Amino acid sequence: MTTVVIGAGPGLGLSIAHRFGREGHAVALVSRNGGRHPGYLASLASAGIEATSHPADVRDRDALLRALDEITARHGAIDIVYYGPGAADPAALPVPITETDVPTAREGMSWVYPAIDTVGAVLPGMLERGDGGLLFAGGLSAVVPMPMIGNLALASAALRNYAVTLNAALAGEGVYAGTLTIGGLIERGDIHRMATSDPDRLGDMTVRTLDPDKLANAAWDLYSKRDRAEAVFNVLT
Repeated sequence: MTTVVIGAGPGLGLSIAHRFGREGHAVALVSRNGGRHPGYLASLASAGIEATSHPADVRDRDALLRALDEITARHGAIDIVYYGPGAADPAALPVPITETDVPTAREGMSWVYPAIDTVGAVLPGMLERGDGGLLFAGGLSAVVPMPMIGNLALASAALRNYAVTLNAALAGEGVYAGTLTIGGLIERGDIHRMATSDPDRLGDMTVRTLDPDKLANAAWDLYSKRDRAEAVFNVLT
């Protein structure tokens, strides 16, 4: 079994890799910053998990599809994909909804289109085999109005709808689709590190955190039990 982690980072991405690796899966890591991959590979190797590195910016369609081709050539069939890339610049602020125009909305949606490309690349093989998993991660703004999240809320809502609609479409086909809807600061992740290193950026906000290992366990439960399309984590409201 091979699990592809798109959006491999020090927080949830690495926890997903460890969680699925513990189930005997080989893991393929995809993210922009290939310079950080050796550390991730070492962490996984220390746990006895086979893993490979495939640096790519998912918003570069050709690079993303090349990475998926490389993974297939290296590991064979892709059995599970986790799609959860983070912001290109964790310090950048989203555009509030009252200031969101078409260009900023399009920028937010640029994180949704690679998910569709990924599914287009792997789903035919999963359907042919009658088994597979498509897992996504998005923000709580997909279901709870958060005006300051603005353009990113549009993208979160679109990604969530894509995941749950895939879940309905694939019922009975042997392929599972589901999503983690996350409201909280994920420990060990880049945004968490930025916030803890510079608390003044948050002003008077009280930000509660989520353990990425618990989120990864929830992702495994979604895939393995297949009894629901979504797991929601909300420590914000």
